[in-house]
Amino acid sequence: MTALRQITPLDHLLTEAQRALDTVFGNPPASRPYPAEATPDVRMAAPERRHAAGLMRINHVGEVCAQGLYFGQAAVAREPETRAHLLDAAQEETDHLAWCAQRLRELDSRPSLFNPIWYAGSYTIGTLAGLRGDGWNLGFVVETERQVEAHLDEHLDTLPPADLRSREVIKVMKIDEARHADHAEHAGARKLPAPIPSVMALASKVMKTIAYRL
Repeated sequence: MTALRQITPLDHLLTEAQRALDTVFGNPPASRPYPAEATPDVRMAAPERRHAAGLMRINHVGEVCAQGLYFGQAAVAREPETRAHLLDAAQEETDHLAWCAQRLRELDSRPSLFNPIWYAGSYTIGTLAGLRGDGWNLGFVVETERQVEAHLDEHLDTLPPADLRSREVIKVMKIDEARHADHAEHAGARKLPAPIPSVMALASKVMKTIAYRL
């Protein structure tokens, strides 16, 4: 019987590099149907279309960041259960990434030019959060997802009324994000101390401001 080859640090490095390339430069497929498939694509005026594209570009960047965060956190998670939780959530975030990319194409727009920077920064933050221990790791998931829920609510309020397809995508994303936070809480997440949530909110505001246009 041939012995199984042991996974080496180089194997892990190559895996993480492939994940980064797929997220930033690839077009990873969704595992679930596109939420807006049966929703009519209503014609919008040019300013409304640009505004909708800006919001969906923010959401696409958010999913790029989510991939970086979750993969970074999973890479240093101490317990297999925590790692599995993070990778399961990352798979649903991959669906969101694919859906946002599709909606951007429908709006004749494109992802953010700074996606490599967003991913690298998020992966670094995720790794640092994970090194504090699984309780803090999961606490970071909860805070991240709660903040994402809030900005998705803002987008539902500010999307052009005619943009029904973006609205359907965001609704499903919001449900998923809430579930990720709930699962992390039940798995033993610790509440992040001040000023970490405020710093996260400030960083998110900077990202959204830039991604809306670029």
